[in-house]
Amino acid sequence: MAAKQRAVLGGGCFWCLDAAYRQFKGIETSVAGYAGGHTANPTYEEVQTQTTGHAEVVQLTFDPAIITYKDILEVFWAIHDPTSMNRQGNDVGEEYRSIILYANAEQKAQAEASCKTAQKLWDKPIVTQIVLLEEFYQAEEAHQDFFAKNPHLGYCQAIINPKLHKIQESFVKLLK
Repeated sequence: MAAKQRAVLGGGCFWCLDAAYRQFKGIETSVAGYAGGHTANPTYEEVQTQTTGHAEVVQLTFDPAIITYKDILEVFWAIHDPTSMNRQGNDVGEEYRSIILYANAEQKAQAEASCKTAQKLWDKPIVTQIVLLEEFYQAEEAHQDFFAKNPHLGYCQAIINPKLHKIQESFVKLLK
């Protein structure tokens, strides 16, 4: 039995990534949080000021015998625009940047290779940062599993639902 692994990714609002990755077999936990910055234990309000350097991210715990890191990265490239600097749709700011935070040399190599493959799908250059994960900070409880708790909110309907539909069409074999 393979040991559980972790992946930390940011691609816009963490509510979107969290809702998306919860759809897949092998994802055991998805935790919204902050990473890639320079302030210890940042709050949502602090991250929103764009003074902490953090991105909104999700930390996934997954079973690589069911879903691989490569699969997780393939989904990542498909559910956000990695060519948009510090922006996803109407969400603007460095906290919404596209970022992969790797845990080890193997994840770094896979992320870099995956980025090269994904670039073939985009006309503009991919601006996703691929950096070493130094620290992950869990976001406040209100941000955990946000979509499931608030499915009828306008943001969830207008932004998250279309991403979930795209996943359901594109990644059928990986879905729960």
